[in-house]
Amino acid sequence: MVCGGFACSKNALCALNVVYMLVSLLLIGVAAWGKGLGLVSSIHIIGGVIAVGVFLLLIAVAGLVGAVNHHQVLLFFYMIILGLVFIFQFVISCSCLAINRSKQTDVINASWWVMSNKTRDELERSFDCCGLFNLTTLYQQDYDFCTAVSVLGVVQQPGEVGNWICKSQSPTCQMCGEKFLKHSDEALKILGGVGLFFSFTEILGVWLAMRFRNQKDPRANPSAFL
Repeated sequence: MVCGGFACSKNALCALNVVYMLVSLLLIGVAAWGKGLGLVSSIHIIGGVIAVGVFLLLIAVAGLVGAVNHHQVLLFFYMIILGLVFIFQFVISCSCLAINRSKQTDVINASWWVMSNKTRDELERSFDCCGLFNLTTLYQQDYDFCTAVSVLGVVQQPGEVGNWICKSQSPTCQMCGEKFLKHSDEALKILGGVGLFFSFTEILGVWLAMRFRNQKDPRANPSAFL
């Protein structure tokens, strides 16, 4: 049987949906990692990526079931919804790649100052940094009361400046904003690149589903091929 036959189309569609499932899990995982950083979650496009990943996972499962059973109705809705997922994924991926460091800086800076002191302290201890960006007079206040982890791994009082790892390693502790930017930039590039690349394969998925849906199953009707 040639590659354009029923069995080949079925196997190709099944394999493609397995790839979609892996890609969706990758998108959800990277987006969740980025969202785990409190400030990155303020970039709302991250939530859009998670939504696209969940929809892609569900559609991939439906497509896999439809391909295995040659289910006409399921394959029809699979084509329609996968086409819509392609549009949303393409737009969101381009948006991820279009967010430059200046925009990320503005979002992170705006989010930092609406956080509670407890949340900022937790982020400083988690990333071993002090303050956000040295752009305002409030930066020195943040630096003076920085609660990064101590040498012994025990949180000290704010006045005990000399005992903090972050402050004892260098005369000027690294700003948290630089570390946040590094994480957010990595997350957005991975999400944008992976999402954009695999969005084009979804066009192939629509075409394969359409082709496979219109093919006859030789096991169901052998006389049609005599």
